[in-house]
Amino acid sequence: MTLRDYAIRYGFIVLLVGLIAYFAIAADGFASPQSAVFIFQSVAITGVLALGVTATLVVGGFDLSIGSVATSAMMAASYAMVVLEQNAIVAVIACLVIGVIVGLINGWLIVYMRVPDLLATLGMMFLLLGLQRIPTEGRSIATGMTMPDGSVANGKFSEAFLALGRHRIDFFIPNLIPVSVVVLVVLALLIWFFLEYTRFGRMMYAVGSNERAAELAGAPVKAYKIWAYVISGVFASIGGILLAARLGRGDIASGNNLLLDAVAAALIGYAVLGAAKPNAFGTAVGAVFVGVLLQGLTMMNAPYYTQDFVKGAVLVVALVFTFALSGRGKR
Repeated sequence: MTLRDYAIRYGFIVLLVGLIAYFAIAADGFASPQSAVFIFQSVAITGVLALGVTATLVVGGFDLSIGSVATSAMMAASYAMVVLEQNAIVAVIACLVIGVIVGLINGWLIVYMRVPDLLATLGMMFLLLGLQRIPTEGRSIATGMTMPDGSVANGKFSEAFLALGRHRIDFFIPNLIPVSVVVLVVLALLIWFFLEYTRFGRMMYAVGSNERAAELAGAPVKAYKIWAYVISGVFASIGGILLAARLGRGDIASGNNLLLDAVAAALIGYAVLGAAKPNAFGTAVGAVFVGVLLQGLTMMNAPYYTQDFVKGAVLVVALVFTFALSGRGKR
């Protein structure tokens, strides 16, 4: 392997290690267990959403609605338990149903109505942003809140549900690993195995690589594309469940950066180990990178308005590793 090959394959991993080392030296407390917990918590939600984006990238699509699906699921879970006084199982099922329905609608618009994926999912994003605010007239959901009709919401989040976002597991250090990280690891392993080692997953890659050839080979291309958006919707709803469990309320403003962070993680995944394609392992590493970057900038008291700039710069570097250095962008 040439030096260039090593740079393409391992450059981003070296960049991640260097970033961690820099923040450990420059930011007081970055190397502490408390900082690790914050990174893990942010990585879990971003990573789950990014894995959903990865599924759509595999078939040559793109889902801009994941952030809105996640916040809609968060608001639905909050509404079910706080306003309707339902249990955690009902809340979780409602969130997953929302993810499936949104995924099916996105897939139907893209596959059968021939609406470009960016436009279809952008429209869904705005639709959900408005829809999730209608039941409470734009208010966040919390125990004791006054509803638009004057009634008081007396329900509360169940302890079992809150444990999904708040409980931590001992791992060498007491209370180090949040349960949400375990959820992320399980989902990442499932989607990795699904994409890499099942016929369905390999056919999804084939559809994304050359849709016309896959269709001529007899593959049900439309079904694969719709399933990709269903997977994205379900993963986004799981992210919303974890977010609601972490916050313990339905905060309408809490998901503002979910889309950007998840997309950044999924696209950064292209550069990990020189994959140059959407993949679950790279996406997980990308989520860790975004989490480390944001936590480090926060602990260095970097102005909030610089964080998106830095994320964008890192994303550009990652795409350079993927396409320019490897020559993948040449036609």
